[in-house]
Order: sequence, then C-alpha cells, then structure tokens
Amino acid sequence: MTGPTTGLATTAFLPPAGDGVDSIGLAESVHGVRVLLGRSLRHVTRSPDTIVTTALMPVAMLLLFVYVFGSAIQAGADTGAYVDYLLPGILLITVVSGISYTAFRLFLDVQRGIVERTWTFPVPRSAILWAHVLTSLVANAISLVLVVGVALLMGFRSGAGPLEWLAVVGLLALFTLALTWLAVIPGLTASTPDGASGFAYPLLLLPFLSSAFVPTDTMPGPVAAFAEHQPVTSLADAIRGLLAGTPVGDQAWTALAWCSGLLVVALVLALRVYRRRLG
Repeated sequence: MTGPTTGLATTAFLPPAGDGVDSIGLAESVHGVRVLLGRSLRHVTRSPDTIVTTALMPVAMLLLFVYVFGSAIQAGADTGAYVDYLLPGILLITVVSGISYTAFRLFLDVQRGIVERTWTFPVPRSAILWAHVLTSLVANAISLVLVVGVALLMGFRSGAGPLEWLAVVGLLALFTLALTWLAVIPGLTASTPDGASGFAYPLLLLPFLSSAFVPTDTMPGPVAAFAEHQPVTSLADAIRGLLAGTPVGDQAWTALAWCSGLLVVALVLALRVYRRRLG
C-alpha cells in the first residue's frame, strides 16, 4: 500500500462527516466501527505471512513437541496424554504470536496517516483502535480453533462440559484482549515496523518458563519459583484443568485476576497514549 489514504476505499460507505463527535449517534458509531473492522479483517486475509505465523506456526510447534520431544518429556504416559498436557500452552503461544500483528497493522495505519484520516469521519475517534482490537479477537479465535482441531486429530480428548468450555473461551478471550490492548501501545509509539511487532518476542519466552510444557516441580529452584508466580502458569494450569474436567482450585481465579489486571492497565495506558496523539 502507498499513500496516506490507501486502504480506505471502504470508508466511502461511512455516512458524511458531521459537526463533531458529540453529534454522533449509536447507529453511526456502530456502523463506522463495523466498516473499519471489515477493512482490517480484509488486510489480515490478504497477508499470507500473518496467516502462517499466527496459525501454522503454533500447529508446527504442537507437532514438534508431541512427536519429537513428547517421548522424552515425562509429562504424560503416552503421546496422547502429552497432547492433553501441552495444548493449553500452545493455545497461549498462539495468542501471543497473533497480537504482534495488531501492533504492526496499527503502526502502518499511523505511519500512512490513516488514523488521522478516520478522525474526519462521524465515528468516535477511538473507533480505529476498537477495529484493530476486534480484528485481533476474530483472527486469534480462528487460529485457536485450528490449533484445537489439529490437536483433536493428534489424539487430544477433553472431559470438559459446556460450562468448562465456556470458561476456557472466556479466559482465552480475556487474555487476547489484555495483550491486544498492550500491543496498541507500541503500535502507536514505535518508530519502526520491527519496533512495533518486536515487543511480543519477550512475551513468547514466558510459556517456556511456565508449566506450559513441563510441570514446574521438575525445574531448578529459581526457575521454578519464577514459573510458579507468573501469569502463564496460572492460565495454562486453569485451562488444562478445565479441559480435563477436573477441579482447578484457585488457579482459575488467579488467571482471571492476572488477565483482568493486565487488561485494565493496558487499556488505560493505550488510551492515554492515544489521547496524547490526538493533541
């Protein structure tokens, strides 16, 4: 794409600009966000590298860890059991991989002047941010469904009922929202594309330093202490217990607290950064 208004053809379907944000009605706001969401989703489907990274790479990791390392990692009695143990961690890695592209796509919109252009439309000025956040939810949901489908073909079986599955979906959605709003910050402030998307790379290390691949009691003391007190462990353990249909104790509440706290902090900081950009 070239030029500041490239990719905005869909904005022709927005209603004419009004007198200001105060005059925007609910219907116009929803319509504007929907149009911007459609534009963002189309960009995802037209980006093969996004699809490969956010969907196929987690599947490749699932295959690698189960069929290459599974017999050496004593987390389960057989390959099928290790798929059951491993899947929650792979789902979290899938989300972390996906949100880096939210920062990258928002960075491109900022650099090309598209964010400022949307301020002239009769939609809330934060509509462009919500469009990117909702795109992240949709794109990550598709990737997560694909990963679960592959896991089922590999022998994954769940003892979860409808309520447990709903709880898993809720935790993953909350985790995605929290990290997506965190991704908005570098998307608005980075000076290079690598700086925008690269913030997620350190986050990818957290699953490897958690209970996502092996129980924490098999780790050396200092590593185990860190693993037991970081959010990915509580999330992985909670999702694992819910999928197995077993009691999760306080892990679900701990995971919920981590995700909710991160979401509030990331949302407040992202909106503050955006308001500063508005001037």
